[in-house]
Amino acid sequence: MAQQVSDFIVGRLAEWGIQRIYGYPGDGINGVMGALHRAKDRIDFIQTRHEEMAAFMACAHAKFTGEVGVCISTSGPGAIHLLNGLYDAKMDHQPVVAIVGQQARMSMGGDYQQEVDLLSLFKDVAHEYVHVCSEPTQARHLIDRAIRIAKVNRTVTCVILPNDVQELDYAEPPHLHGSIHTGMHYTRPEIIPSLADLQEAADILNTGSKVAILIGSGAAGAADEVIEIAELLGAGVAKALLGKAVLPDDLPFVTGSIGLLGTKPSYDLMMECDTLLMVGTSFPYSEFLPKDGKVKAVQIDIDGRMLGLRYPTDVNLQGDSRKTLQALIPLLERKQDRSWRQKIEAEIDRWWKVLEARAMKSANPINPQRFFWELSPLLPDRCILTADSGSIATWFAMDLKIRKGMMASLSGNLATMCPGVPYAIAAKFAYPDRVPIALVGDGAMQMMGINELITIAKYYKRWSDPRLMIVVLNNQDLNMVTWEQRVMIGDAKFEGSQDVPELNYAAYAQMLGLEGIRIEKEEDIAPALEQAMAAQKPVVLDVLSDPSVPPLPPHITLKQAKNFTSSVLKGDVNAWDMIRETYKEVVENFLPHHSK
Repeated sequence: MAQQVSDFIVGRLAEWGIQRIYGYPGDGINGVMGALHRAKDRIDFIQTRHEEMAAFMACAHAKFTGEVGVCISTSGPGAIHLLNGLYDAKMDHQPVVAIVGQQARMSMGGDYQQEVDLLSLFKDVAHEYVHVCSEPTQARHLIDRAIRIAKVNRTVTCVILPNDVQELDYAEPPHLHGSIHTGMHYTRPEIIPSLADLQEAADILNTGSKVAILIGSGAAGAADEVIEIAELLGAGVAKALLGKAVLPDDLPFVTGSIGLLGTKPSYDLMMECDTLLMVGTSFPYSEFLPKDGKVKAVQIDIDGRMLGLRYPTDVNLQGDSRKTLQALIPLLERKQDRSWRQKIEAEIDRWWKVLEARAMKSANPINPQRFFWELSPLLPDRCILTADSGSIATWFAMDLKIRKGMMASLSGNLATMCPGVPYAIAAKFAYPDRVPIALVGDGAMQMMGINELITIAKYYKRWSDPRLMIVVLNNQDLNMVTWEQRVMIGDAKFEGSQDVPELNYAAYAQMLGLEGIRIEKEEDIAPALEQAMAAQKPVVLDVLSDPSVPPLPPHITLKQAKNFTSSVLKGDVNAWDMIRETYKEVVENFLPHHSK
């Protein structure tokens, strides 16, 4: 019996090792939905509440597993909805394949209902590979190439399927001139730089007396090698946001995150070093790196296009991080003078005391740093942390101590709102025995996150371990942008754009049959966390937090201070509260435990 094109496509995806597809149905993709129904023992279809969430979940699957993530949508509006999540994957270099429906071929060009020029729509986000399946014998090579190119280039690809083609009988390409006959399978090659380049890099690193290392997500899998090199060179290690989980924070030479959401030790490390080694990172903010040409620099990246992009590096090593570092280690000399390392470690030790002091300062009603500080030691082993964009990302970056074996991610380069909850859902499907914890602001929760609580309620009973936690910082303010209005341009808070409607997220979770816990005062944090950790179902922690606690950058410029003063003079509605809380934060930088 002949199989439809849709059945072939679903079967081919399964042969490539795809076990799960995230998406939302519609008449433009009904043929593939029928095939997924017939193949439900081979591929699991996860119905999300919105196509954007499906794309976020596919991206998260790729981030946490290293495998290709797959999402699916109908034509027209469904395809359009995918875009933001696909851009998240593209900009964070994750392999994701989008399967998208389209109107029947004969209707194209006739201004038909839901007719959208999908090739043009996806031309940027999936520019490495986006094609329409015009006839059955194309299906094989379109799927094979979409998956292989996504893997090879760590990018987004897209296959567009007219709905009439989906239901045609599949035919293998004939053995004729012009036909394409693709095969499956792909194994990433081991790429190692030449010995001459490695030696040149080693010479620079051996000569430097104050070595700094900056790692990103591209250093994942090379933790042991980074540690060994840091020990040899007496270096400190800073982490770009996507690299937060590469090294645990209990290592005495790990300075923590870098950048606007980073730590003072990371800032000082970059400002005072004379040699820089960057591994698997595209960290973009030049003001947090050494001044142009001030230091000798070496960069390692698997993608040659990223080399020499963020800093004028002296040696660029294209290669796999782990293999390249392994080849570099024998060429390095152990530094006998450990004074640089000792200075770094002393500053890190002091910084953790500063963060603790900041966290213990009272706020109205709850200091968000206090919540994160108390959450940190209670994080389950091997948990998977996801964070949304906004001030929540600041506390995630600064206050949570990552331990060995944990995973963590967020939207890095796109820095979009709303991936926190769908990332956690995808993490749970990929690792049912681990506990995902999503850290979300109330803005992102109201925008889309709250809808995915319905998805959690739909699926959690099938999980062998149903534990999953959503933390909502409920401050009724689009907090990061509010602070940016104040500090970047000197304006008072614009209540019309910044105030978020009040909502009881714990009660909403309870309505769905989930656990919901509302934390209204600081003394309730510890018992609430204890209750949440013991819950045997997904739990939402609704944390009433103070929007006036400032997400301070590691270094405050004169311009930022002037803009802050200007926002106060313009009559900011929270002027007194933010002056009080900012004073406490700044004092703790210099005299921990001395502010009131």
